[in-house]
Order: sequence, then structure tokens, then C-alpha cells
Amino acid sequence: MFTKILIANRGEIACRVIKTAKKMGIQTVAVYSDADKYARHVRLADEAVHLGPAPSRESYLVIDKIIAACKQAGAQAVHPGYGFLSENTEFARRVEEEGIVFIGPKHASIAAMGDKIASKQLALAARVNTIPGYNAAIDTAEQAVEIARGIGYPVMIKASAGGGGKGLRVAFDDKQAFEGFTSCRNEARNSFGDDRVFIEKYVEEPRHIEIQVLGDSYGHIVYLWERECSIQRRHQKVIEEAPSPFISEATRRAMGEQAVQLARAVKYQSAGTVEFVVGKDQSFYFLEMNTRLQVEHPVTEGITGLDLVEMMIRVAAGERIFLTQEDIRRDGWAMECRINAEDPFRGFLPSTGRLVKFAPPVETWTASGEVPEDGGVRVDTGVVDGGEIPMYYDSMIAKLVVKGRDRADAIAKMRAALNAFAIRGISSNIPFQAALLAHPKFVAGDFNTGFIAEQYPKGFSAAAAFDTEAVQADLMLLRALAAVAHRIHLDRSARITGQLPGHELIIKPDSIVITTDGQGNPESVPVSVVPDNDSFRVTLGGVCYAIEFDTPLREVVIHGRIDGQPFCAQIERIDLIYRVIYNGLQLDAKVRSLLAAQLSALMPFKAPPDLSRFLLSPMPGLLVDVTVKPGQKVLAGEKLAVIEAMKMENILLATQDAVVAEVKAAKGESLAVDQVIIRFE
Repeated sequence: MFTKILIANRGEIACRVIKTAKKMGIQTVAVYSDADKYARHVRLADEAVHLGPAPSRESYLVIDKIIAACKQAGAQAVHPGYGFLSENTEFARRVEEEGIVFIGPKHASIAAMGDKIASKQLALAARVNTIPGYNAAIDTAEQAVEIARGIGYPVMIKASAGGGGKGLRVAFDDKQAFEGFTSCRNEARNSFGDDRVFIEKYVEEPRHIEIQVLGDSYGHIVYLWERECSIQRRHQKVIEEAPSPFISEATRRAMGEQAVQLARAVKYQSAGTVEFVVGKDQSFYFLEMNTRLQVEHPVTEGITGLDLVEMMIRVAAGERIFLTQEDIRRDGWAMECRINAEDPFRGFLPSTGRLVKFAPPVETWTASGEVPEDGGVRVDTGVVDGGEIPMYYDSMIAKLVVKGRDRADAIAKMRAALNAFAIRGISSNIPFQAALLAHPKFVAGDFNTGFIAEQYPKGFSAAAAFDTEAVQADLMLLRALAAVAHRIHLDRSARITGQLPGHELIIKPDSIVITTDGQGNPESVPVSVVPDNDSFRVTLGGVCYAIEFDTPLREVVIHGRIDGQPFCAQIERIDLIYRVIYNGLQLDAKVRSLLAAQLSALMPFKAPPDLSRFLLSPMPGLLVDVTVKPGQKVLAGEKLAVIEAMKMENILLATQDAVVAEVKAAKGESLAVDQVIIRFE
């Protein structure tokens, strides 16, 4: 067994590998860029080596620097994690040639299966079900359009070296095929250094289900069941679970056997994943093979009880896998939510900056530990309270994983864990995740990869996500929680000493909770809050609640009971507003006395400034391109600028016909949120 390994990665996955290495008594070496000097993975490792500047192409993607770091630290092996160089054939080959063990498959397997064009051809030869398509690199956008017409729309345009939703577009017509090809090549070149692109038929109403495989150097290969990964946004996974609520036992076995057959064809060693697209009739087709550890590997660990990182290390050290297919258990239900630094209320734009508060729920199951029999909560993360989310890398800041007795129990545990997950300073997709988990179709297991686009065609708005009685009831409950928080605040004020005799603060039970609807119009709801021993009796909207807080209001995450049932919500006071977050809903409420509410209604309305004459940066990022000049006429829908943030290109389009008066930002400039890029006449 190794005594020291280097992790050629950063963030959450680097921390994850370090945990297992420590359990095994192996010393760890971290690598870091300028942006990650104080990162969590650097602190957790036994030692760390500096690689270079923040951009990954100058640090984490430089093979020579990684190999030099291994030699400098005396590491016998290197774990690549996922992303970066994890599926780079040249990296694996160079590492092997330098006498360092690559904790992953051999470079020949990566070459055969990591390249999506080669893997499709190999799968065809191995008689694995494959999707119709053009399985060779395409040179021009015009050729891409011609091929797409031949296959028949819709088609999927994919970068050969792509992954994580990058270098992938779905086209429904010639225009989308032309533009999608260009964007895919650019993203692939920037992210992976390989701009080859191919096209295949897009299966409508598909499910994305993948099989985890594990092989050793003695030719023994097993599959560790499947993962359901159909809940995706822009082809990036959002929620993953194991097992799948959709496929039958017969389909599960057939997919597993084909995955093993494919892995055996390339003499696969280590952990890998064979991805399938599954039709509504349970027909399935090979999509691609990821020759690395997957982001969502914890859900497989949850149902099997295996530590996949440990298995990878043991296989790389030459040990046998003694598990037979019959030994691999499938116990309970595991689910993972990716917590990303993005704003779901602003079109999921990236959000970078300092984590003013990062307080995940209490962990009852750790990454390298045993899975509790009754289930538990696990948080895999690479950040800490007060840390920085840089703009140079992907947007995922944590993985929230739960294990339940069954699917309903897993959903309930996940909703409770999301309620207890507090992030401030940057925006996160937690409200969106919570809303998805409450969606009737998700709860019923009735979804495919188009679920998010179909259910939220105009974007995400927590209150209007699905107008059900349950949502309306939750909104009333949020108002009640705001009213109780305000009452506790007043009780504190009433206890302040030195009040003028005869003029002490007298608290009246009746007040008004003022919120705004989706269009910004004020909504007022009368509320009555009366103390009742250790709780408060709250009446509003014809509903009565008995609410008790067990947590002081100085904490953001509040635990307590509503009508005797435990609850967890986030409540904080921002100036005169109470912000309440619960079950994916966020409510900003002002609680006023009856007189104050009457006077407030008489205040004049201040209209917001007119920003229609400006193109503002919707996110922090790098201005990659400005496509217009002063004096140029632009039409609605025309491309104006391109911003790169967290390895994704974001194209800004004109919302109306206009004439460019001035370009205020230069190509290559780092932009802040709402910074002016273009002024129109």
C-alpha cells in the first residue's frame, strides 16, 4: 500500500479523497493555485505544493507541474479526482512513465473510453446498444448542419472530450445547430484543450441512468447498481439518487451486464461509470463512459456501504476485488443535491465572492465512515465559513447527501437538511432544490431529463413554481414565523431598563404582515400573536398555529415546533425586514403595528431607475467578447457580449432594437455584478 499520495484536484473532491486516505493511514499532498492558497483542501492535507496562477490552464491543467509536484513531495501515486486532468490520456500515460501510480484506469482504457467518439465505435463493436449518430469529428459549422439534417432533428452536439454539461448543446433546427457547434468547440477548447465535436440523435423524453462499475488488474469486474441522474438543468445534474424509481429489475440487470461487458472490452481497472439514455419503454442506449470517479458517487456508497475512493486506491496498489456480484448489496435509498454558487432567481447566473456564513446541517454520516443503519446526512464540501468562491472554477460548493429507508424517507430527510443549510454572502440554488423535492411529479418519480425545462419554462420563482394549496399554506406559515420573530424582538425591547415611567413599551397582539407578490404589489395580512406559556398562539388568514422556538434568534437556522411537530427554518432580521426561508420558499416581510401600517400605506411610491438604456453584467466574470461598436444598430435577440464565469460561456443578447452609444467595458476586463458594459442611445 502507498504511504503518500498526491491529489491533482481542488475543492470538494480533493477533501473527499483526503478523508479516505487518512482513514487508510496514507499521507496526502494537496496542490493549489493562487486562488486556492487558503482553501480547505490545502488545510486538510499533510502538505501542499503551489502550482501557479488562478486560471486552471496555468495551474491544475499543467501536466508538467503536477508531475513535478509529485516528485517534489515524494508521492508514490496520484488521484486525479474528477474534471481537470482526470480523463486526460496524456496525463495518465506521463504519470505511468514517470514511475508514479495513477489511481484510476490505465491510459489505454482512458483513450478508448474517455474519448466519446472512440467509445461509441468500441461500444458498437462490443454489441452494446448505441444511439444513431455521426461518430467522427466534425470540422465546420456548415458540415454540422448538414449532418444534423441527415440524422433528423432534434440532435445533440457534443464535445468529444466534454463532461459536466460543458461542450454540449441540443439543436432543434439549422440555426441552433450552427450556433451550437461553434459554442461547443469554444467551450471544449477552453475547458479541455480538445475542440473535436460530434453529433448524435437526441432521444426525446429520455432518462439519464448510469451504472457504476469497478474492476481490478486481475480481470474481475462488477457493477454497483445504478444511479438515476435525470434531474438536470442545461445538461448538468442537479439531483441524483440510487436506485432509480423507474427501471425494472430486468432492465437493471441488463444494463449492469452490458456495462460490465463494455468495461471488460477495454480491460478496465478502477472505478468507472457507464452512462445510458433510457426511453420511456425502458429501451436503453449507451451514451458514454466516464473513466473516473463521478461527482455523484456518494449515492452508490449510500446503498452499497462501500467506500469507492478506498476501492480505487486498493485496486491501484494491485489488490484484488474479492466481491462477487451477489455480494453487492442494495440497501435503502440515497439521494444527493448539488449545492451550487448560482442565483436561481436570476436565471441561475453564477455567484462568486465571500461566504459570509456557511453552516451546513449536522453530519450523521461521513464520507469515509460507515453508513448508519437508519440513514443519515452527509455533506461533502471544499469550502469553509468565511471562505472565497473564486470565478475561475465550477460553481459547486457542496454536495448534500442523505440515506433513507425508502425514497419517501430520503426525500423527507433531504428537505429537512436543506432547511437547515444556511449560506450567506453569495447566492445558492438551495431554494430551487427544495422546490424540486416538493414537486408532485418528482415525488411520484414521474420525470425525465427535460423535467426542469418543462416545469419552469419561464425560469424559477419559488412562490410561483407550482401554485398549489400546499405552497399557499407554507406562505401563510412563513408570515406566522415572521410575526413570532417580531414579537420576540418587541419582548426584548420591552425589557430594556431605563424606560420613562408611564411611557413603557406596550405590546399589542394585533399587527399587519406586509409582503409583496410576484409583480411587486404589496400584500397585507392581519395577524394576532399571543404568548401562551413557552409558545405563541398565532392567528392569521383564518388559521391558528402554536409556534415555539428552541433556538435564539441570533442564530440564522431556527429549530422549534409548530402545533407540536418539529420544524427547521431560517429567519433573519435585515433592517426592518424579516427574511424567512422554509421548504424552498423565501419571504421578505415587514411586521407593523396597525397604526404604522396605515401610515406606511400613505407613503409615496418611489419608481426604480430606468435601466433599459444599459447592458449590465448579470454576474461577476470575464468579458470574453464585445460584438458591437458605437453607432451600430442592433436588433432584439442579437448577440452583444460574451461573459465567461465558472468555466461556462454566457451570451448576452439585446432585448430590444437599439443603437449603441458607448461601449463602457473592454474585452478581457473582469466585471462585477451590474457593471455597465454598453450604453444605448
